[in-house]
Order: sequence, then structure tokens, then C-alpha cells
Amino acid sequence: MSSSSGSPSTTSSSTPTPTPSKITGTPCTTEKKTQVLAGQSYVCAVDQAGKLVWMDSATAQALNDQRAAATKAAADKAAADKAAADQAASAKAAADKAAADQAAAAKAAADKAAADQAAANAAKTAPKAAPVAPAAPAQSGCDPNYAGACVPIDSDVDCAGGKGNGPSYVRGPVTVIGSDIYGLDNDHDGIGCEK
Repeated sequence: MSSSSGSPSTTSSSTPTPTPSKITGTPCTTEKKTQVLAGQSYVCAVDQAGKLVWMDSATAQALNDQRAAATKAAADKAAADKAAADQAASAKAAADKAAADQAAAAKAAADKAAADQAAANAAKTAPKAAPVAPAAPAQSGCDPNYAGACVPIDSDVDCAGGKGNGPSYVRGPVTVIGSDIYGLDNDHDGIGCEK
């Protein structure tokens, strides 16, 4: 008799699928390390809490994509904030320069007005200058080229007591202060009719 009657039969031809160990969410040590269990790929990745854990490839990829998008959004916001701050600083600098230019122009105008007013006041209070009379010889009829004695203005003047024939004579000494037109300074030392 067969011993198989009455007991459940088991077939050894089909191998049961091993139940994969629960790996998702367990700690791991090396980021991006992979392993395959029961045909499923797992990756060691940083989870939402910032810890390294095993997770399936799709979840790890979705988490990486989410982080990349958040990083890009933060970078875009920082760039936009910087551009806005730069634009505001530029506008403020332009406004400050315009105000400074306007203040400088106003000060220059005020300084010019004050200078013009001061010049006008000075012109009103300044004494009238007396007309300048042309320089006249110390004595009328004396040649302005000589000083110390009156050398008459004539066609020829000689030293009195000398050998000249006049028609006019001067008693020296006389200092030549211009041109010695009558030749009274024979030794050319600037003094005529010395004897």
C-alpha cells in the first residue's frame, strides 16, 4: 500500500519564491550604492529626514528629482532677489547722483549770484578814480630825457662853458634818464656836463 493516501501532497517541482527581506528604510552607509534583491533594485540614498537608508530605485530617483527642483527653485529665487536688489541699488545710485548734481548746480548758481552781488556792491562803494594826467616835465620847456637841471628843448643844447655853439646851454651836472639827444654825456657814464 502506498503511504501517500490521506496526507496532503507536496510537489517538489515548483520552487517557492523566497520572500525578500524587508530592506526598504533600513540604514545604509554608502550613498548611491545599489543592490538587487528578488529582482528589485535598491539604492542607498538620503531620505527626507536626511539619513542614509535603502530605498527602491524609483523612490530614490523621485526624491533626487524633488531635491534638484527645490535647489533650482532656490537658486532661481536667489538670482531674482539679487537682480532686484541690484536694480534697486542702481536706481538709488542714479537718484543720489541726480540729487548731488542738482545740489552742486544750485550751489554754483548761488555762489555766482553772491559773487555778482559782491562785485556790484564793490563797484558802488569804490571811490571814483581821478583822471590820470599825462606826465609833464618837471618844469615846462625842459627836456624829459634829462634830470637834475633843466635842459631846454631846442635845436641844440650844449654844456655851459664848453666848446659848443648852442643856441641853448645848460649848467650841469645833468643825469641822462632817456636818450642823450644833445650829446651832453661824452664819456657815456650817465652824467652830462660834469665840468
